Amino acid sequence: MKDLNAENTISTLRTIMEFELAGVVRYTHYSLMVTGPNRIPIVEFFKAQAIESLTHAQQVGEILTGLEGHPSLSIAPMEETYKHTVKDILEESLSHEKKALGLYKQLLDIVEDSSVYLEEFARTMIGTEELHNIEIKKMLRDFS
Repeated sequence: MKDLNAENTISTLRTIMEFELAGVVRYTHYSLMVTGPNRIPIVEFFKAQAIESLTHAQQVGEILTGLEGHPSLSIAPMEETYKHTVKDILEESLSHEKKALGLYKQLLDIVEDSSVYLEEFARTMIGTEELHNIEIKKMLRDFS
């Protein structure tokens, strides 16, 4: 096993935490902006995504502080497009989920062969983000 690159790991975890916290804001915003006949199940979907993003941020924060890192009080930058059709919101969500997937893959690259726990955590989160990508793509099918 190789030694854990704590500096890169902490930096990446901090970035992921900021990104997940931005997801809380993003998905809460989306849940408020949805209109139309299918509003209720879509609002519930986005509320659940906001809660899950907060849970992920907390999990990452626990690992970050366990490695003696200091979590930021910032969130990742977000752009307001002012496009609030369900299709636009789902496309923005897919883009967000793809970025999250990339961040967890980056974490895996850093911790691979140096920490079984962090490697398994990264793999679990990659699986979760891949599932989110699949679900959102399925939701977008009716719009194509």
